[in-house]
Amino acid sequence: MIAKNMRSFPLLAAVSTLGFFGNAQAATPVFINEIHYDNSGTDSGEAIEIAGPAGTNLSGWSLVLYNGNGGASYNTKALSGVIADQSGTGFGTLSFSYPTDGIQNGAPDGMALVNGSTVVQFLSYEGSFTAVGGPAAGKVGVDIGVSESSVPVGQSLQLKGTGSSYEDFTWAAASANTFGSSNTGQTFGGSTPPPPTSQCGQPATLISAIQGSAGVSPLNGSVQHVEAVVSADFQDSSNLSGFFVQQGSDSDNNPATSEGLFVVSNIPVNAGDKVHIIGTVAEPFGMTRLESISSVEVCSSSNALPAAAEVSLPFDSAGNDPERWEGMLVQLPQTLSVTENYNLARYGEFLLSSGGRLLTPTQVAAPGQAANDVAAQNLLNQLLVDDGSNTQNPDPVIYPQPTGLSATTPLRSGDAVVGATGVLAYDFGVYRLQPTQPLTFVAANARGPVPALSALGSLKIASFNVLNYFNGNGVGGGFPTARGANTLAEFNRQRDKIIPAIHALNADVVGLMEIENDGYGSTSAIADLVNGLNQLAGAGTYAFINPGLSKVGSDEIAVGILYKPAKVSVVGNVAILDSSINPQFIDTKNRPTLAQTFLDKASNKLLTVAVNHLKSKGSDCVDVNDPDTGDGQGNCNQTRTAAAQALASWLAGDPTHNGASNALIIGDLNSYAQEDPISTLKNAGYQNLLETFVGNQVAYSYVFDGAAGYLDHGLANTSLAPQVKAAGEWHINADEPRALDYNTEFKTAGQISSFYAADAYRSSDHDPLLIKLFVPGDLDNDGDVDASDANLIKAQVGKCSGKVGFNREADYDATGCVTYADYRIWYGYYNSYTASASAQ
Repeated sequence: MIAKNMRSFPLLAAVSTLGFFGNAQAATPVFINEIHYDNSGTDSGEAIEIAGPAGTNLSGWSLVLYNGNGGASYNTKALSGVIADQSGTGFGTLSFSYPTDGIQNGAPDGMALVNGSTVVQFLSYEGSFTAVGGPAAGKVGVDIGVSESSVPVGQSLQLKGTGSSYEDFTWAAASANTFGSSNTGQTFGGSTPPPPTSQCGQPATLISAIQGSAGVSPLNGSVQHVEAVVSADFQDSSNLSGFFVQQGSDSDNNPATSEGLFVVSNIPVNAGDKVHIIGTVAEPFGMTRLESISSVEVCSSSNALPAAAEVSLPFDSAGNDPERWEGMLVQLPQTLSVTENYNLARYGEFLLSSGGRLLTPTQVAAPGQAANDVAAQNLLNQLLVDDGSNTQNPDPVIYPQPTGLSATTPLRSGDAVVGATGVLAYDFGVYRLQPTQPLTFVAANARGPVPALSALGSLKIASFNVLNYFNGNGVGGGFPTARGANTLAEFNRQRDKIIPAIHALNADVVGLMEIENDGYGSTSAIADLVNGLNQLAGAGTYAFINPGLSKVGSDEIAVGILYKPAKVSVVGNVAILDSSINPQFIDTKNRPTLAQTFLDKASNKLLTVAVNHLKSKGSDCVDVNDPDTGDGQGNCNQTRTAAAQALASWLAGDPTHNGASNALIIGDLNSYAQEDPISTLKNAGYQNLLETFVGNQVAYSYVFDGAAGYLDHGLANTSLAPQVKAAGEWHINADEPRALDYNTEFKTAGQISSFYAADAYRSSDHDPLLIKLFVPGDLDNDGDVDASDANLIKAQVGKCSGKVGFNREADYDATGCVTYADYRIWYGYYNSYTASASAQ
């Protein structure tokens, strides 16, 4: 119902025999038999009924509605179905409802019944008019002689009389609808179904004219004939419910206009069919297509497919604009990198880029214009690969081919795809490739063991975001919790991933983020984690720092510290940084920091480790006047920056009061390498260890929005920095599809099993960080360099002397030779000892 007059009028008989005005129409045995269009307050029940000989197939037929106020068409409905015999008359009816799109009832209005492109009937009611646009353009509507007041609300206009074509009947007084049967006072006569009218070879619009050279079709909203070859068929109900057509030798040879088009239709076709289509040009979700299809006619089959256009990334807004290939077969000759797999199992799609994976803008560029420029470049250097389906949570997930996704066959970010071929589409805001041939995958970023880091170093520190490790009530119940696992079964799956991952790191001190903030009792999450680790590593191998509080801060999650008592001793009490210590540190946004001083038993050196989890970018800080400024740093940048300032000041004051000069900041700072919080800490004298030992162009611990960077940091103060031997990440999480985690949602019963393994991979969404420290005296436990120490040093120096590539910044070669920097330290010890020995 559109523009309804809601009054109910008295019934006035208005009988008119159909006549022909200006544009004579041939008699047809298929005709409009009943119109129901004037309900009160709702479109429910509005419909148009078609009558015709039994056996008439209405596929390819359509109803086109016209608004007489201006004469333009405004609605095309494709018809389908076969008219069945009704009560042995040889005739029957089919009705087509308009539950939401409404049948106009202003004055005048009309409707056309169309077979292919042939108008077999054009009626006007409530006045006469000439059609504008659509298949009846230029025709004068056959006025059935009915006014608004002739149709009481809720009744139908109906044909009465006897015959086999519409000229045999008259429009009589309106009455209650009789859809599904003949009207009162109506008798059908026998007739033969009309033969289909071939459109093949008739005038058609080139696809290039429909596509145009801009983002929106110049013919948007118009009904067009298209004759082209089917280049790819995605009609299956689980797929895209349509197919692509492309001009071949009849293309316009203009590189700025695409020759391909998507057709929304389930009328069966095959790739290689040449088809003639009638439909309406539309732009839903930004992709030019034909929909409301009234006819699809196969003109010939087994035609050669159009040649695939060669397309390369990155795109640009000039000669390499993807719009010029929208809907066309394309081939990408490059080796492209998988830069994101977030929706691989959810929607069957992943993202490709050229020149390696994409990097988060503020990972490699200063916030502001430089970072925004990188973001713009990233948008041009990506292409989504789809699976030719609109099915959510598909089973199987077909990528990587040929195996499909499983716990043992992941598609990792950083892997490669070579020579992809398919149709270039645009949907849901992005360009996407719908492959027409199997893809070739290369495991360019295979899973690997824990990084060995340096051969030297007496102390290993790790930082690990454990992704909402919540253990319910600690005795098997209490699920679902505020975060994390929904059931005990899910928690056990999570536990069986997190614990092997931490155990494999073999770190002496581990900083945790996103551990449940439920205290430190025997049923707490952190106690559960340590119990599980000790089952693997041996009783007493790990312990945790207990601040002696029921909770640390007010958040559902907290930071935590694990350590190996055999390797380090806890010195003094843990210190906590929150708003009570420094108002700059907003602890309703940032999680309170824990700092603990340890004595490294191998080197007799003190080290204060501060574990942090700053405010995320995922929600705003408008309540503290800290919005996203658009400089690439996201929400809450000032909140994180102020926390970093407070952290540096706090650590400078020796918060654990143990006189430790060495301080190490670790944790999820929710800031990439070039962002203000990291710059603040560097300006305070801290060295960014991943930047130093790995490089900002290489290091990453997290993948978001198709780009990689690191949010998980290790920063050493000026005293500690010269004593750090190595830093790196173990890439077990960020590169893995999220479907391989512990969750069971959005998975079939088979996938709950096949996507899962009790191993470290996708135990979290962040990669763990590893740092190895080497400080003067690392070889000595008693404070001096004695003969025993000297002999060990001399042996190590002997290994390295004369090695080819001795000054390379590599950890060590197959013989165990240390790096050049390590060598200088060891050699310095040796000289100190020999000088001391000579003096004696």
